[in-house]
Amino acid sequence: MTEPIRILLVDDHPLLREGVAHSLAVSPDFAVAAQASSGEDAVILARELRPDLVLLDVSMPGIGGIEAARLIAADRPETRIVMLTVDESDDSLMGALRAGAHGYVLKGVSAIELRAIVRRVARGEAYVTPVLAAKMLTELSRPRDPDSLSDLTKRQIEVLELLSQGRTNREISEALHLAEKTVKHYISSILQKLHVRSRTEAVIIALRRSV
Repeated sequence: MTEPIRILLVDDHPLLREGVAHSLAVSPDFAVAAQASSGEDAVILARELRPDLVLLDVSMPGIGGIEAARLIAADRPETRIVMLTVDESDDSLMGALRAGAHGYVLKGVSAIELRAIVRRVARGEAYVTPVLAAKMLTELSRPRDPDSLSDLTKRQIEVLELLSQGRTNREISEALHLAEKTVKHYISSILQKLHVRSRTEAVIIALRRSV
């Protein structure tokens, strides 16, 4: 039997936090490993418990969710991070993605949708609530180094094209006949060359440039 996705749930509103925990617990492929109410506690628990995924609110006491995401991403890059928030601002969205978040979801999402999103992000995909996608496109349309994509190798361009199609690491490895570990290495190199922190930003750049 497949091991459940271990989740660290972080929000400073106990009632909402318990509701999300219950929504996840109804499915056997999720296990809420712990709950926290501050960014500081999130960083500590992520280091101690090594969860597969962290669900983080943006606005919390102390260092807040975005700084917590940055610290968790730096300390445990293999841990997936999803922001679950009411904050629709451009600054929070882009700040979270640049901090290393792999998903940005508004709290109005249904329980069924949330479970589906968590599964997708845990598998290696990225997700941003569709209503915020236009904001992200606008932000990323600001002038960048016009030669940034020219630094990519032919194989990296192929990987980026498949990423732009929403393919997972496994699907990319099968399409290009590569090991998943090799695909991950290519993606890391792509992010470094494009000067971005997440797959989502890389994909938006690719779509904007019609790569």
